[in-house]
Amino acid sequence: MNEFAFMIHPLDLSDVYRKFPFTKKLPQKLVERVMCFSPPLYVSHVTGIESKYKKTEGYLVACPLTARKMVELPEKYVLSKIIQTGKYAEKLGVKILGLGAMTSVVGDAGITVAKNLSIPVTTGNSYTVFTALEGMKRAAELVGINWSKSEILIIGATGSIGSICARILARDCKFLTLAARDESKLEKLAQRIYYENGIAVRTSTEVKNVLRQADIVLAVSSAVTDVINPQYLKTGAVVCDVARPRSVSQTVARTRDDVLVIEGGLIELPGDVNFNFNFGYPPRLALACMAETILLALENKWENYTLGRDLTIEQVENMGKIAQRHGFRLAGLRSFERPVKEENILRIRSLRMTGSSQAI
Repeated sequence: MNEFAFMIHPLDLSDVYRKFPFTKKLPQKLVERVMCFSPPLYVSHVTGIESKYKKTEGYLVACPLTARKMVELPEKYVLSKIIQTGKYAEKLGVKILGLGAMTSVVGDAGITVAKNLSIPVTTGNSYTVFTALEGMKRAAELVGINWSKSEILIIGATGSIGSICARILARDCKFLTLAARDESKLEKLAQRIYYENGIAVRTSTEVKNVLRQADIVLAVSSAVTDVINPQYLKTGAVVCDVARPRSVSQTVARTRDDVLVIEGGLIELPGDVNFNFNFGYPPRLALACMAETILLALENKWENYTLGRDLTIEQVENMGKIAQRHGFRLAGLRSFERPVKEENILRIRSLRMTGSSQAI
């Protein structure tokens, strides 16, 4: 019955402190150094997942590196730690492994990991894309934004999630801006979109320069520091933050009640689900990347599904259909781990209706 494993890792030291409270008393650098040499960790047994077609169970396992260390340490070393954690999952007897957070980003986005394991692997990015766009569109409609005619900005556009989101959005929207650090990759993506859809998109390597005009922002950056700060956001804007670690600064929540920030990719799972681990979410809610791993188990689809950086639109749409069949659905809108209040939505909708949507 234990068919899947999903790999997590500490985004920062606060996650380590929650799991091992005694480490709070130790110097931070020492804790991070010790974690670098720690073996893979068993986190919990996930039970109770049940669609109308099948039940499944699995495990959460952890690669001990923080997000910052995954960026700072040599790529080869980080990959070796991820593969080591994958082999630990194999020993638990599972049939498929999902890569969460930055374990799905390092190197070639799961390809090398899959080559070194005897079980199939997925990054979960197909379902992450599907739900990110679904959540973004839902939030835009609630505050009165016509997303197909509004200024849309994708931050981290050249990554595996960002690029496929851009290609899908380009089929329907008119005003699309792509932001990332590599100008040559941006131009290559822009040319591909023009070839596929005939739309000329704008590109930028300076996020703050394009944030001021955006009605909708989709943040899928893999940066380990804040990318979106409050002073650059347009009043009435909707920001969908899919990135882990987050792209949106906590100060946005404290200082900008005139914008709507939502967390992308939170899914309500069917059944009496118990993760036996506190993610900071209400019961039965999981990130879309984990949900894709579970969906593949429910489908008995024991094969590599979403690997590498060149996702296909067919993969995304197919995963959406599989999710619908098994009763997976997008959770209610949440912002910084709390439900979005209706009064916040109404306030932002009112601001847009009165024409107050100007950058501060």
